[in-house]
Amino acid sequence: MRTSKMLISTLRETPAEAEIESHKLLLRAGMITRLASGIYSFLPLGYRTFKKIEQIIREEMDRAGAQELIMSALLPAEAYQASGRWDVFGPEMFKLKDRHGRDFCLGPTHEEVFAEVAKNTIRSYKSLPSVLYQIQTKYRDERRPRFGLMRSREFVMKDAYSFGKDHQDLDASYKSMHDAYCRIFDRLDLDYIVVDADTGAMGGSGSQEFMVKSEVGEDLIAYCDICGYAANSEKAECLVHSRDDISSSESMDKPLEKISTPDMKTIEEVTQFLNCDAKDLVKTLLYQADDRVVAALVRGDRELNETKLQNYLGCIELKMADAETVCELTGADVGFAGPVGLEIDLILDLEIAEMKNFVVGANETGYHLINVNVDRDFKPSAVIDIRTIAEGDICPQCSQPVKVGHGIEIGHIFKLGTKYSEAAGCVYLDENGKEQYMVMGSYGIGLARTLAAIVEQSNDENGIIWPVSVAPYHVAIVPINTGEGPQMEMAERIYSDLLDEGVEAILDDRNERPGVRFKDIDLIGIPMRITVGRKASEGVVEYKCRKTGQVVELNCSEAIEKVKKQVL
Repeated sequence: MRTSKMLISTLRETPAEAEIESHKLLLRAGMITRLASGIYSFLPLGYRTFKKIEQIIREEMDRAGAQELIMSALLPAEAYQASGRWDVFGPEMFKLKDRHGRDFCLGPTHEEVFAEVAKNTIRSYKSLPSVLYQIQTKYRDERRPRFGLMRSREFVMKDAYSFGKDHQDLDASYKSMHDAYCRIFDRLDLDYIVVDADTGAMGGSGSQEFMVKSEVGEDLIAYCDICGYAANSEKAECLVHSRDDISSSESMDKPLEKISTPDMKTIEEVTQFLNCDAKDLVKTLLYQADDRVVAALVRGDRELNETKLQNYLGCIELKMADAETVCELTGADVGFAGPVGLEIDLILDLEIAEMKNFVVGANETGYHLINVNVDRDFKPSAVIDIRTIAEGDICPQCSQPVKVGHGIEIGHIFKLGTKYSEAAGCVYLDENGKEQYMVMGSYGIGLARTLAAIVEQSNDENGIIWPVSVAPYHVAIVPINTGEGPQMEMAERIYSDLLDEGVEAILDDRNERPGVRFKDIDLIGIPMRITVGRKASEGVVEYKCRKTGQVVELNCSEAIEKVKKQVL
């Protein structure tokens, strides 16, 4: 393609809306454009890369024996109501009514609908196991769309669903999809890690996420370099540290005492005022869980894991109680809540049960209690793991310290079991002619998010560095002087020869200064550049590798062969 005929809308300045590197570069390189909050359109260059990612996914899914189909994005409510997820998805689900008042949604995910298809098309155990997939647009009304393609309200997902006779079939399909995902992300040249994950609204017996390590990732990953353990922070199990270093006197219950702490609401203020550590204080956090309020207690230096708490409570919606509710239940301002005398369910983190003589709010504005002890001073409703794992915590597998970093989720696989097949009545006839529920798995990859993750990992100060496998074009041929005959003749010949060999090449014939064209090619991320300059009459060109920045002089045929070797 000749650049004079292409839509190249590169930007020199970074748009104010862009926060992370992939968002900035995709906008600046003219790959995407913003339509509304959380809604983006792909421009020609970006769409070429998007389609290549899609094709790699399709090839590996087909190689794994999965069969492609396509579903509607407009879905009736009945299937989601049968599974219970019509309400579980909450405000993230785009809901609407047709002219007859019938409820529909824009599909956030398709487990229920695929179960309906399997129910209507698979009759016998002889047709199982089977994996079906689609590459389809999904819709979720994110509370806070951000980071460009990372968290948007409309996105394309490859979602696959396996159907089997039993859990043995499920395990086989799950492994097949796991291996296919590894091949996909390897071909995309991504540095990724596979972690155990929470099943969330999907449900099921287990799941894993494919994560790209990145400081801008919204997910926290706990991993152990010793044993290889890895889990999303929502799932990572938190063990209680040894308390062998506590003396016998410190382990004895001390008398409960109320202390004046005027205007001391934060952990930092209270610990400084009382001359104690944050680990000696317990936070009492009040949450609205659907139609009731509960108190969750974690150590002062810990973070509550809302996913763990929500999973335990089994509630649809979980949010912090407002100041009015806190005041009504505790009789105090926010910042002074405590478990002593509080007449609601008290859910303690495991560490709290091991603590002695700790500090809590007194349920009275301006006061805290010291020397508080579990059982003597209050009775917990439950003692469970409800905190978020932190750097240096004990690895659940080998007891060595774990590391914690940020990651971007690009793929997720679930063992669903029979949750959705039971809701849909999705059965097959076994060898004895008896009806059995199909055992399901679910497997998703976000295409746009994966594209953005590639950019997050592969960029420099000059722009994007695409892997050859997904670059919008493989090579750019840039004549220094487009008005000079010998240069243009050689550039045209190289361009034509590469196209004949199946290489995706662009000829930069724009009437722009060479520096402007070089900057555009680097910003867009074309993997290779052949510059035709003053040595064209000698048959010599300049070859540049975008990834390494290495520039070498080669004769024309050598440059063509070098490009072909990288591509074909």
